[in-house]
Formats: sequence, C-alpha cells, structure tokens
Amino acid sequence: MLAPHALPRNLGMSTSAQIAANQANAQFSTGPKSEAGRAAAARNNFRHGLTPRSEFWVLPCESQTDYLKLLAEFQQEHQPTTPTEETLVQAMAEHHWLRHRAMRLEEACFDYTTGQIIDDRKLALYLRYQTTHERAFHKALNDLLKLRAEKRKAEIGFERQQHAQADQTRKQERHEMKKERHKWEIILAQVKQYSQQPVTKRLEVSEELIANS
Repeated sequence: MLAPHALPRNLGMSTSAQIAANQANAQFSTGPKSEAGRAAAARNNFRHGLTPRSEFWVLPCESQTDYLKLLAEFQQEHQPTTPTEETLVQAMAEHHWLRHRAMRLEEACFDYTTGQIIDDRKLALYLRYQTTHERAFHKALNDLLKLRAEKRKAEIGFERQQHAQADQTRKQERHEMKKERHKWEIILAQVKQYSQQPVTKRLEVSEELIANS
C-alpha cells in the first residue's frame, strides 16, 4: 500500500523520454500542412458563411456560375472605373448573394406540411443575418454613389475653374482690343484733321514736327 501523499513514479512529472516520445508523435499529426489543405479544412468547418467576419464563398450547394452572372450584372449596371468602385460593386454582389442565402435557410426552419416554425433559434439567427446583409448591401451602394457624387463635384469644380479662366482670358482680350481700337481711332482722327487743313497749314505742322523730332 502506498504511503500517504506518495505518487508512483509513472504518475509524476513527465520524464525526458516521455517528452521526447510526445514530440516524436506530434511529427506524425494528420492535420493539413499545405495552404490548400488548410483551406479545405476551413471549408469543412464552414457552416452557413453568413457572419460578417466570414470569408465569402459560394457553397457547394450553390452555383458559382449564378454568382458570377450576378456579379457581371452588377458590374454592367454600375460600370466601376476605379479599384475602389470595383471593390464596392463586388461587396454589393456578395451581400446580395448572402441575403438570399439567409432567406433560403429561413425556409428550412418551417415545417413544409404545416407551415409551423420548427426551429425558433435558427430562424431568429437567419433573420438577423438577412437584415445585416441588406444593410451592408445598401451601405456599399450608398458609398459608391457618394464617391461618384464627390468625384463629379470635383469635376464640375474643375470645369467651372476652367470656364472662369477662359472668361477672364476673353475679357482681357476684349479689353486689349478695345484699347487698340481706341488708339487707332485717335490716329485716324488726327489724320483726318490733318488732311482737312490748308496746304500751308499742313506744311507748317510738318515743319514743326520735324523740328521737334
């Protein structure tokens, strides 16, 4: 019989040999090693993919072709021209897709024959995710519209600045032309006045001009 508070040696602290054996066994772990393997394992643990922190995936029960068609339709409608606009349009497609996924999962919470709710907890969860993705969709849409409005506002401001500069240039040109026209009007008036004077007077003026030159 063991003495009080005594422990057998094999129930005490791990020996060096046991630690070494555990480390050796760890080398033969069957967990995924490669990136592809880890990604596959993550997909195996992927349930509904509706949480906002989840990476977006098209589930095996869904159609990748249908999702790409949806994305193409959004791109065709909104015509993104920058990486930011492209990201917002893609977010809209993903949240639209996830909202419909939540709606399909809600249907499974009802008895098909009686129409009664058979899983209150899951139904409430899927309804919350549906609302979450509806809001996220509209936020992405509003961000896109706001971005384009600001861009258009900047373009209009630039256009107005160009128009203002052009108007200023035209005003300056008209002012210079007016000055030039006034100058020639004075010269023509002087010539006309000179031509109307008697010949003797014109000679006197010419001699005066030569003397002053």
